[in-house]
Parts: sequence; structure tokens; C-alpha cells
Amino acid sequence: MAVTIIISAVLIVGFLAGLRLMQSPDTARNGNRLSALCMVLAILFTIYELDLWSSISAWVLIVVGSAAGILLGQKVLMIQMPQLVALLNGFGGAASAVVAAISLTLSTNPGALVILTAALALSVGSLTFFGSTIAALKLHGTVSQKAILLKGHGYWLGALLAGGLLLIILNIFYPGPLFYIIAAIFSIYGILMTLRVGGADMPIIISFLNSMSGIAAAICGLAVNNILLAGAGALVGVAGMILTQLMCKAMNRNLQAVLSGFSSATPAAGLPQTEESGQQAQSLREEQIPALLREAKKVIFVPGYGMAVSQAQQQVKELIDALESRGKTVKIAIHPVAGRMPGHMNVLLAEVGVPYEMLYDMDTINPEFAETDLVIVVGACDVINPAANSAEGTPIYGMPILEVEKARHILIFNLDARPGYSCVENTLYNKENVLAVWGDAKETVARATASLIDEK
Repeated sequence: MAVTIIISAVLIVGFLAGLRLMQSPDTARNGNRLSALCMVLAILFTIYELDLWSSISAWVLIVVGSAAGILLGQKVLMIQMPQLVALLNGFGGAASAVVAAISLTLSTNPGALVILTAALALSVGSLTFFGSTIAALKLHGTVSQKAILLKGHGYWLGALLAGGLLLIILNIFYPGPLFYIIAAIFSIYGILMTLRVGGADMPIIISFLNSMSGIAAAICGLAVNNILLAGAGALVGVAGMILTQLMCKAMNRNLQAVLSGFSSATPAAGLPQTEESGQQAQSLREEQIPALLREAKKVIFVPGYGMAVSQAQQQVKELIDALESRGKTVKIAIHPVAGRMPGHMNVLLAEVGVPYEMLYDMDTINPEFAETDLVIVVGACDVINPAANSAEGTPIYGMPILEVEKARHILIFNLDARPGYSCVENTLYNKENVLAVWGDAKETVARATASLIDEK
């Protein structure tokens, strides 16, 4: 037992060290490697503890799972990474739920504590799996990314939660069929909970579900008396909750408000609403771009989810290189909730070789916009929308934004003038210092780079 505790403690410290290394772009890769190594060692130690070296079925499952993980890691595109992360959160919750159910089934005379922890692991794991599945479908566009509110949605959730908790308590005294009713109740709860979260809040809900998967694993570890599983799960749960709070802070929101959903915002008047009007704006303004790029001395890029959808990060890198080759000072502003998951923009830009040193977070870069000659927005909307400071009652009201409107000139490469996932019209488009080019960013950004090169 002492050896088990020591080895478990060492591995958990290794996970902590990996998380620590991941806090810096320079050491993040080593942090991933260390964490992966600790996970491999944890799996091998578990096999040793359970004496499964000769179990063919165990090794078959390990090989199949490893092959699936490698295949997903190699085949899934960067644009699909948020969906994959959501699914992995769900798989973690499902694994905890299954282990909890099996452990209780195999126990001949489980005590009250084992029954309680198994039921809690089952409930949190079921909620996490089905909630994460809905989140992945929303991210993929299979389910509407808008908040879906049913009649009496909040009352249904309240009733399910109260009923589920009551059954967990009753299950201690009357174990049996109630165990599976609990799983059904919390599965429905996870679905309804995630359905009413809008697309703009996906970074928060993904972080929250990541935390829930860790909590499910920690409780499951208690149920099966596995110190390593309980410790590693607790670590994931705490890290996920910290990240969730950071995401909430970045949007000036609280988790309860996010999970409550929002009604659709009413578009502001006076903004271009049709594709035709957007094309007119483009034909009138695009010829001014070469002069803007040529005369600007300090340039700040603002990437958003539209860049990910267009897969325009390579074109953005080429424009950055063209500007730097002409002696321009170039920086990149990253909003904490840009993209569909935390760090989405950082990953996409790193993929094409953009140095981490060029990336600045919102609090650091905001004071610099007032002294910036040109801001180039690529596929971002909500995170630069000044309506966040004035449109009361909308999903983005009070959300800290990148203060790009303070720059001397703003060049926007977005698909169209439609609102972002918050459904709030972007009042930035009406400002005199804004030039908007509507269309696929992969093409429009490339044209801007070509116009700059042609004038050299």
C-alpha cells in the first residue's frame, strides 16, 4: 500500500510539472511530453496493480484505444480540434460512468460510501458524456449553435437535478434499478444543459465539461479505491475549473449565466445586412488597401474563428512576413475567447510558424491600439464589437473586448457583415476609420499581400 501511495504521488507530481511547463509557449511541448509519459507510466502501473499482464482482452483494448487516439490526432484538422476536445471530455466522463457502474455490480457487499461515490461518479460521468456530445455537435454545426430553449427549460433542469440527487440518496438504502435511473436522469440533464448554451459561450462550456470529466474520474477513483485515479482526476477537475473561471472573467460573465443561456439579440439598425451590400463596400474600398499597408508603421493583427473556418492562417503569415520585410512593427492580439476553445488561435498560428513572441493577450495589447497605425482583423467579430460596451441585455454586454476602434485605421477581412455567434450587430463596421473587405479570408488576405508585393 505504501509503495502504491508513493508511486501515485510521484506520477501526480509529474502531471503537475507538465501543467506547469504548459504555461509557457517555450516549454509547452516538453510539458505535453512529460504529461504523456506520466500517463503511459500510470497505465502500466495500473496493469501491474491489477495483475493484467496476461489478460489478452486488456491488451487488445489498449491497442485499439491507442490506435484510435493516434488516428484521430493525425487525421483531425485544426479547424475540427474543438470538436475533438469536446468528444475527449465526453469519453473521459463515459469511462468514469462505466467503471463506476461495473464496480458496483461486481461488489458483493458494497458499503454506503462505495454506493454513494459510485452513484456520484455515474451521474457526473453521464452528464459529462452527453453534454460533451451535444457541445461537439454544436461545434460541428450538426446541432444549431444558437441557444436552444425549451418551454420551461429552467424548471425541467431544476426538477431533473433535484430528482437525481434524491435518487442518489435513496440508492444508498435501496440499491439496484435506481442506479440506472440516475444515469438516465443525468444524461438528459447534460443534454438540456448544453442545448441552451449559445455558440459564443463554447470556450466556457468546453472548459467546464473538461472540469466535470476530471471530477467524475476523481469520484470514480474513490469508488474503486484507486488513489492514482482519484488524484489525477482531481487535478484535471481543478485545472478545468480554473480555466473555466478565466474564460468567464474574459467575457465578464459568471458560470451560472452561461449555463442559463441567452435569448437572441436584436440586430442594430443601419448595418449592411445583405451579401449584395457587402460586395458594394468591397468594390468601393479595396483599392485603398495598398496605401494603408504601405504607410502603416505599426500593425496589429486580430485573428478570430472566421480565420479558422477559412483556414487562412497561412495567408495571414504571408502578409505578416511581407509587412515585416518592409520594416513594419507587427504584433498579434489574442482575445481569451477567440475561436471555439481556449488557445484555438494560438494553435492555428503556431501551425504555420508564427512565433509565440508575436502573440499578446488582451490586457497587454489593449493600451497599444491608440498608438497603432493599422489593425488588420481576420475573421473576428464579437471580440472587437464596441456594442459590448453599450448594448444592454445582449450576450456580449459587459464583455471585455479588444479595443481596435482606437486605432488610426482598421482593415477587416470577414466573410460578411452578419453578426457573430452572439447575434449582436457589430457597430465597428459603421466607423469612418474602418475599411471592410467581405469574402473568404483565404482569398482576400492573399490579394492584400499581392497588392503590397506588387508595389514594392
